[in-house]
Amino acid sequence: MIVITPGCGMKRCGNAIRYGVCNWIVPAESDETLCAACRLNRTIPDLRDPRNVMLWGRMELAKRRLISTLLHLGITLPSKSDNPQSGLAFDIVSNASNPALLIGHLNGVISVNLEEADDTYRQIHRQQLGETSRTLLGHFRHESGHYVWHRWLGNLPWDHPQRVAFCERFGSDCLDYPGALSTHYARGARFGWEQSFISAYAASHPWEDWAETWAHYLEILEGVATCESLGIEVSRLALPVMPFPVEAGALPPMLRQSPAADSDFLAWLLKWVRLSTTLNDISASLGEPALYPYVLSTRVAQKLRLIHYFAEFWGGSANFHPNSICVARANANLPRVPHRQSTGECRSPRLQPNVAGLLSAW
Repeated sequence: MIVITPGCGMKRCGNAIRYGVCNWIVPAESDETLCAACRLNRTIPDLRDPRNVMLWGRMELAKRRLISTLLHLGITLPSKSDNPQSGLAFDIVSNASNPALLIGHLNGVISVNLEEADDTYRQIHRQQLGETSRTLLGHFRHESGHYVWHRWLGNLPWDHPQRVAFCERFGSDCLDYPGALSTHYARGARFGWEQSFISAYAASHPWEDWAETWAHYLEILEGVATCESLGIEVSRLALPVMPFPVEAGALPPMLRQSPAADSDFLAWLLKWVRLSTTLNDISASLGEPALYPYVLSTRVAQKLRLIHYFAEFWGGSANFHPNSICVARANANLPRVPHRQSTGECRSPRLQPNVAGLLSAW
């Protein structure tokens, strides 16, 4: 928690002062009026409507949480205006005013539907699409998965070890994307998808499998870190859980192998199995649905292992360990590093629907 006082060298984000939708700060000497998270916005709602301001505040809360997690991983987030090739931008739009708006990711721009911040609207869509859960933060995490894929993997040669590793775990991204989604919505998920995918939607296409699994990786990463920061000792949770087989933690053979890192990853993932089981039992005791109603199969664990490898690689820390993330602080800067051009389009009816400082974590 940072308290803004005269002479502290920081000032509140302009969106906090004018609309009360942000709690991040910027250096007092900076010419910028908005914090790094708000500067990533390319489009915002019509704020003449008080309801839009309220919904936008919920959107910004989820977006800041995503950005903070990515920054803790060491993933740089250049803005689209500063880096048109690999930068990131957000369009927060409402299909209530324009039903033709497309929601999803395209070339570094993440578009989200403002109406998803309305709990009733979001739950109606969750039931219509047969989803186990549907959250604002989940939307942002999912679309960030498309962003990082197109930023780093999408332009690699087909025979590059990392691109081959992706195809080995998730399948070939050459598959017809619009056709795959049309088939998914017309016929539903393939039989037995639970054995290989984290969600039914993940089974629709390798790109969606990647984005769904990436979103779960971020969720698990933050979930474990939050529980441990609150003093929850996983080793004291007396739960008889089945350990993952050794192969669940192995990387594809074309990548550099590290049995020690594999073992550390599986130990971390097993922490989440214990924690999520505990949280689900507590939720049930309160008469509420499970907080994490998902099963991590061996195949899903293998996909999470590869994603952890990429998160480490893209974050620039060969010694990064998932337990090292701290969700209570944010990096001091938003580095601007040029990367390969991001291309490709991931727009789905499923989703219709960098930090100078902060006052508190979110």
